[in-house]
Amino acid sequence: MLLELAKPVALLLCLLSLVALFHTAFLSIASVDSLLPGPVLDQRIVDSILLLGLTAAISLLAGLLFREDTPLPHPSLSATLPVQIFYWSTGIMLLLFVVAHYLETHCVFYRSTNRW
Repeated sequence: MLLELAKPVALLLCLLSLVALFHTAFLSIASVDSLLPGPVLDQRIVDSILLLGLTAAISLLAGLLFREDTPLPHPSLSATLPVQIFYWSTGIMLLLFVVAHYLETHCVFYRSTNRW
């Protein structure tokens, strides 16, 4: 009975920690100066890595809860829903972070106002 109530709560905590990780990695821009490389970007990366560790721990604990509810033999921990959501979302966020960093350093997105 208690396990059935703990599973949705653990999944919700897993999802909320992933949203917090996404917010820290992409949306925590205080000013335009924070887009430039320097201490603000370095601090944002450090905060994201620390939050990634916390999210991994929450996902693994939620995966253990999901694994205990299955009949014997238990599936592997990586086959549980919270751990799979963690794998997919962190992989996609990592890809988006690399693409965003590449685009902001090598591409200029504005229309020229000069008319010939």
